[in-house]
Amino acid sequence: MKPSRLAVFGLGALTVFAGLFATQAVAQNEQFIPMLVYRTGPYAPSGIPVANGFRDYYTLINERDGGINGVKITFEECETQYNTKLGVECYEKLKNKGPTGASLVNPYSTGITYQLIPKAPVDQVPILSMGYGRTAAADGRVFPWVFNFPTTYWSQASGFINYVAKQEGGLDKLKGKKIVHVHHNSAYGKEANPTLEVLAEKYGYNLTLLAVDHPGQEQKSTWLQIRRLRPDWIFMSGWGVMNQVAVKEAAAINYPMDHFVGNWWSGSDADVIPAGDGAVGYKSTSFHGAGANWQVHRDIINYVYGGDEAKAKANNLGEVLYNRTLVNAMFGVEAIRTAMEKYGNKSMTGEQVRWGLENLNVTKRRLKKLGMKDMLRPVKVSCVDHETGGPVIIQQWDGKQWKMVSDWIPTIRDVVRPMIEKAAADYAMENKIEPRDCG
Repeated sequence: MKPSRLAVFGLGALTVFAGLFATQAVAQNEQFIPMLVYRTGPYAPSGIPVANGFRDYYTLINERDGGINGVKITFEECETQYNTKLGVECYEKLKNKGPTGASLVNPYSTGITYQLIPKAPVDQVPILSMGYGRTAAADGRVFPWVFNFPTTYWSQASGFINYVAKQEGGLDKLKGKKIVHVHHNSAYGKEANPTLEVLAEKYGYNLTLLAVDHPGQEQKSTWLQIRRLRPDWIFMSGWGVMNQVAVKEAAAINYPMDHFVGNWWSGSDADVIPAGDGAVGYKSTSFHGAGANWQVHRDIINYVYGGDEAKAKANNLGEVLYNRTLVNAMFGVEAIRTAMEKYGNKSMTGEQVRWGLENLNVTKRRLKKLGMKDMLRPVKVSCVDHETGGPVIIQQWDGKQWKMVSDWIPTIRDVVRPMIEKAAADYAMENKIEPRDCG
């Protein structure tokens, strides 16, 4: 007996509805994370390992763990060329994707971060600007949607001064020393200046600020000034091609490279390799280890690259900026996991992930389970403190690899935190924001 046309239609409709339901069910079991990247343009040497690190860690979580508590991570790249306008356009394009919209956003640019800060509470998309962006956002009472742990530019600058003091024999030995800050002429590059100026007044060293215009390929006049000044120490806040040019110029004037310290965005493999032997001895700050010696790297080789170590290394495995992005991606994933502990194992909204970021507690035990034992320090975030003021460590280039040459160096918290709170209070007043009561 043939089924009626109505029955056939009914079966077809049921099939369609079942398919739609299955698609929706799958979608609801996804967590979307936008990726603002710059694989092209003058900052591509820095942007490529960053993009690869995010991609590989999210893929690892899906392939090794089946997602975050069974919820698969989906992500999409959007090319910003490290351009603020393009970065904001990418954010607007991606913020509503996925079943619950963007979980969080990693701008990976101080300029883009500044533009997204007022958008975050409106769109309810938290910003994870790990170690960059607006330092005042460390005060969670004024900036509930912005997180810059494990440490900020201001704390980093104070850690650098602590390191110099230790090399010179104590903070009292800084008096009269000449320190130059070579910095990218942008919001990012200038971010450390207030801390260096306050500490110069406190400890009596002579500070000279030298700005380098975008993209940083022309620095002859800068290094002529440095040759005349003959500073005891140089600190650099550079990015992309600016760094490798600066290292070459320093070597050309025979500046002692072990007294030239870049910030953590001026200490990647791409910054030193072009200078050849001239880069040997150059140092930079960091807040994590370099190299591919951790379990997380072995897992990436196995689960992401099918055991092909050569292919993994061709995609920057173990390089400084690649490792930094693994740490960044890990923090985001763990924040989502923390949110799930409260809200259930499903796709988290931006508001729920914001709660997860604010209650994040990555312990030594958790780092070991994640394959990052001793790669970085534990991090615990709070409502008041979105930075945590973590210590820094100094790495040095030996011509082949980066090696850690210091213990963990504390930041000068008693100076930096009051600066942060004042800057946050000023921002709140200017923007008519009522700070939260964190209890």
